[in-house]
Amino acid sequence: MGLSSCIAISLLFSFLFLTAEATEPPYSCDASSHPYPFCNTKLSIAKRAKDLVSRLTLDEKLSQLVNTAPAIPRLGIPSYQWWSEALHGVADAGFGIRLNGTIKGATSFPQVILTAATFDQNLWYNIGKAIGKEARAVYNAGQATGMTFWAPNINVFRDPRWGRGQETPGEDPFVNGKYSVAFVRGVQGDSFKGGKLGERLQASACCKHFTAYDLDHWKGIDRFVFDARVTSQDLADTFQPPFESCIEKGRASGIMCAYNRVNGVPNCADYNLLTKTARKQWKFNGYITSDCAAVAIIHDEQGYAKTPEDAIADVFRAGMDVECGDYITKHAKSAVKQKKLPIPEIDRALQNLFAVRIRLGLFDGNPRKLPYGTIGPDQVCSKQHLELALQAARDGIVLLKNKNSLLPFPKKNPSIALIGPNANATSQVVLGNYHGRPCNLLTLLQGLREYAKDTRYHPGCDDGTQCDRASIHEAVQLAKKVDYVVLVMGLDQTQEREDHDRDILGLPGKQTDLIQSVARASKKPVVLVILSGGPVDITSAKADEKVGGILWAGYPGELGGRALAQVIFGDHNPGGKLPVTWYPKDFIKVPMTDMRMRADPAAGYPGRTYRFYSGPKVYEFGYGLSYTKYSYKLISLSENTIQMNQSSSRYYENSESVRYKLVREIGEEACKSMSLWVTFGVTNEGNMGGRQPVLLFTRPEKVRIGNPVKQLVGFESVKMEAGETVQVEFRLGLCEHFSTANVYGSMLIQEGSYFLAVGDQEFPINITFST
Repeated sequence: MGLSSCIAISLLFSFLFLTAEATEPPYSCDASSHPYPFCNTKLSIAKRAKDLVSRLTLDEKLSQLVNTAPAIPRLGIPSYQWWSEALHGVADAGFGIRLNGTIKGATSFPQVILTAATFDQNLWYNIGKAIGKEARAVYNAGQATGMTFWAPNINVFRDPRWGRGQETPGEDPFVNGKYSVAFVRGVQGDSFKGGKLGERLQASACCKHFTAYDLDHWKGIDRFVFDARVTSQDLADTFQPPFESCIEKGRASGIMCAYNRVNGVPNCADYNLLTKTARKQWKFNGYITSDCAAVAIIHDEQGYAKTPEDAIADVFRAGMDVECGDYITKHAKSAVKQKKLPIPEIDRALQNLFAVRIRLGLFDGNPRKLPYGTIGPDQVCSKQHLELALQAARDGIVLLKNKNSLLPFPKKNPSIALIGPNANATSQVVLGNYHGRPCNLLTLLQGLREYAKDTRYHPGCDDGTQCDRASIHEAVQLAKKVDYVVLVMGLDQTQEREDHDRDILGLPGKQTDLIQSVARASKKPVVLVILSGGPVDITSAKADEKVGGILWAGYPGELGGRALAQVIFGDHNPGGKLPVTWYPKDFIKVPMTDMRMRADPAAGYPGRTYRFYSGPKVYEFGYGLSYTKYSYKLISLSENTIQMNQSSSRYYENSESVRYKLVREIGEEACKSMSLWVTFGVTNEGNMGGRQPVLLFTRPEKVRIGNPVKQLVGFESVKMEAGETVQVEFRLGLCEHFSTANVYGSMLIQEGSYFLAVGDQEFPINITFST
C-alpha cells in the first residue's frame, strides 16, 4: 500500500501509540459491560455485528469507516487500527503494531520472492502460521491496536521492472494463488489441508492489490493515475485467478482494492469487481479496504468523480468498507446530507468491519482467556521460527551456474575475499521492503567467517549498489591474495521499491566492470551472488569462464547470511527454482504500460511471462541447478486419452477449426468428475542429499493463437537422500488445469494433443470430444 501517502494522516495517532506503555490488549465486553447482544458469544457473528451497528449514531458510524477508528467509550468499544503489516514477518511499518515494548522485534523471513522459489506450499503455510502466532503474541503483550494485516501481495509479477515485484510470489498466477491459500490459512489459524475453515481468526490476512496492479512509477506515469487497459482474456487467466483462490480456497478475511483504474474504472469504485465478482461470485466474507489515499485520488487526481462526495458514494456503492486515509472523515457527512451516501450502505460496511473484529475475539471479553490468549512473548523470535526463516532462505536460494563443480567450497578453512556492494549487506538490503525489526540479523560476512576465519571484506563500490564509483584496483589486489573470491552484487531498495520502478535490467553502475576485473585477477574462477527482488541481466557473467558459480539469493531475511554460507560450503544443497523469467536488458524497449500478456508477433510485441513471452531469455522460469542430479520417470498415468461425452454441454469450433467446450456449460459437478492422476518417480542420482521442487507443466502439441506456450499445473517440494527415489502424485482436473481463456474471458477446453512435462521428460495425452 501507499506507506508515504498516509504518514501525515496518522502521524499524531502513531506518536501517541508508539510512546504509550500499553500492557493490556484492548478489547470490549468485559465483565462490567452492559449485556449488549453484541457481547453475547452465543449469537451468530452476523447478528452481533448488526446489533452493534444499530447502536451507533451517524457521527460514530462515519468515524469507524477509516483505518484509524476511534474509541466509542459509551459502548465500551476501544479504538482500532486497521493498518498493520506482515508481508514476511510482523512489522511496525503500519500503525497498528509497535515493537518497542516487551517484544523488541519479530522473526524476519526472506522477502516473498525468495520464499516463492522454494515452491513449497507447506513451508509457505508454516511461515504464515508463525507470523499469525507472533502477531497474536504482540497483541496479547499490549503492543498492538489492530490484528488486521495487509498481506499477502499476490499481484502477478508481470513486468521485470516493477519495484514491488519482490513482494510477490512471482509471475505465475497458479503459483500466486497457491501461495495465497497457504499463507492466508496459516496467518488466520486454519488448517492447511482438510478440515473446516474456522470462523474465528488468529489474525486477519488481506490479499492485495485487487486488481491488475503492477506499475508504481515509470517514466512519469504513477500508480495513482494509471489506467490499466486489460483484455477480458488476460483478466480471466492471469490477473484474477490469484484473488479467486485467495477468497474461495484461502478464505481471506480481507482484500484491498488497488489505486489504479482498470479500463477506465477505479478499482475501489468498481461494483463489478468488488461486489459482483468478489462477494457474489466468489462468496467473499470479510472486509474490503482501500489502499492508502485511494479514495481521494478518484476525484483529486483521476477526475473520475466530479466531487469528493461523489467519490465517497462511488466506493461504498461499489462495496468498499473502510478507507486507509481521512477523505471519508472530511467529506462523508456532506455526502450523507447531499443524499449521495445512503445509510444502508454505511451500515453494510460497518457490519462487515465489526464482524471481522468479532471474529478476532475482540468483543468476547479479555482475549487472554480465549483460545489464542495464551500465546506469549516467548513465541516471538522462537528457535522454531528462526529455524523456519533459515530453512526458507536455504531452500529458496537458486544455483544458476556451477562450472566444473566449483561449488561447494572445501571446508579446509580457506582464505576468502568477500567483495561487492552487497557483500556485507545490513537489514536495509537483506530484508527487502515492508520489513519489521529482526530478532538477530546475521550478515554474509559473519556467516562465511563461521566456516573460514580468514574472510576479508571489501565493498568494491564507494556508493553502494549504485556503483558509479568503484574501487576496482583495491578489490583486484585483495582477490589476488586469497584462495576463493565471492562477489556479492545486485540491487537494493534504492533500485527497486514501492513507488519506484527500475529503469534498467542490467547491473547498476560499474558492477559488471568490477565483476570482470576481479574475475580476471582471481586465482580460481569466482562465485557471483546476486541479491535482488527482480531479475537482472547477467549474460556477461553467465558466459564468462572466470565466473564459475552464480547464486541468486533474493533478499534472504535475517538469517540469509548463514543460509548463503551453508550453501557455499555445502552444508545445504541448493534446490530453489526461479519464480520469474529473467529477461535480457533490451526488454526495457517494451512499454511498462502495455498490459497485454499475449505476444503479438505482427506488431513486434513479445508478450510477458513464461506462459506467453516469445523472446530470448537470460534464465527460464523454473530454472535452478543443484549439487546433485535428479532424474524423472513416469510411474503411472490413469489415462492418456480423456474423452468428454457430457451431452449437456455443446462443443464449438474456432477460426482454426479446433473444437472446444466452454467450462461454464460443462458445469461444476461434471468438471469435478473429469480428472487424471499421474505419478512420477524422482531419483537423486548424485552423492548428496537435497530438496527438489518437482514442477509439472502442460503444453499443447501445437501452440494456437492466444494460448499459453506452456503452463504450470502442479508442484511439490520433495526431500531425498543420495540414491533415494520418491514418488510424487498429481491430480489434474480437466477444467482447472487444461482450460484457457478466450477473447471474451470465458474459460474453455480445446480438443487436441498435449504433453505433460516434468524435468527433461515429456509424456503425451489427448483430449477428445464424443460426437
